[in-house]
Amino acid sequence: MEPFTHNDGNRDELIIQQKRDIEKEISDTTPLISEQLPLTCLYAEYSGDEIFTAKIQDLSKKYKFIRRTRPDGNCFFRAFAYSYLEYLISNSSAYQEFKKLAEESKEKLVQLGFPSFTLEDFHETFMEVIQRVSPDNAGGHSTVQDELHKIFNEQGYSDYVVVYLRLITSGKLQEEADFYQNFIEGDLTIEAFRHLEVEPMYKESDHIHIIALCTALGAGVRVEYLDRGEGGSVKAHDFPEGSEPRIYLIYRPGHYDILYPN
Repeated sequence: MEPFTHNDGNRDELIIQQKRDIEKEISDTTPLISEQLPLTCLYAEYSGDEIFTAKIQDLSKKYKFIRRTRPDGNCFFRAFAYSYLEYLISNSSAYQEFKKLAEESKEKLVQLGFPSFTLEDFHETFMEVIQRVSPDNAGGHSTVQDELHKIFNEQGYSDYVVVYLRLITSGKLQEEADFYQNFIEGDLTIEAFRHLEVEPMYKESDHIHIIALCTALGAGVRVEYLDRGEGGSVKAHDFPEGSEPRIYLIYRPGHYDILYPN
C-alpha cells in the first residue's frame, strides 16, 4: 500500500471542493420548487430509453403536470409540504383542521421530550407559513397560490418548514417506536435512526419517513414509482395504505417531484 502523501490530502480537498461546486451549481440553477411544467417534459430526460418512454406514456394518462423540487435530500419533505398546502388552499374545512393540528403539534413534541427552546422558532415559522396561505386571505385562490410559491422558494421559510416536518416525523417514530422498529434494517435503534436519518437536513427519505409523517398529519399520499421495474406501467403506492390521496408525488431513484392528476 502506498504511504499517505501530501498529494492525497490535496486530492481529498479537490473532491470536497468539487462536491461544493456541484451543490452550488444546483442551488444557483434549480429553484427549490419549480413552476408547473407539462408532464411530457420528462421525455427529454429519457430520450431513446424505451422502458422509461413507455412508462412516461403510461403516467401521462393519469397526470398532466409536474412540479420539480431541488434535488438536495429534502425533496420529499418540501414536495409533501408544498403539495399538501396547495390542496388545503382550496379546502377550507381541511385547512382549519390542519391548522389546529399544527398549532397543537409543538406541545405534543414537548411532551415527547423535544426541548421547547429548539422547537420555538421552527414552530412559529411553520404557523406563519400556514397563516400566509389561508384560503380566507384577501385576493382569492390565485393570490394565495402565488404566496405559497414565493414562500417555498425563500430558503429561510422553505427550510424551516422542512425542519419542522422532520421533527414531527421523528416524534411519530418515537411515539410508536415498537411498530416502526420493524421497518429498520440492521442493528440501528429507533432513537439512533431518528437522530441520524430523520432529523438532520439533506438526509433522503424512505418509506418509513413517509408513513410516519402521513400518519402524524392524517394526510394521504400517492407515490408513483418511475423506475426500471418490469412491465410498461408505473406502479403506485398509497401511504398510509388504504388512505385517500391528497398529495401526488413521483419518485425516481433518490428523488421526489410533485404530480398533478388530470
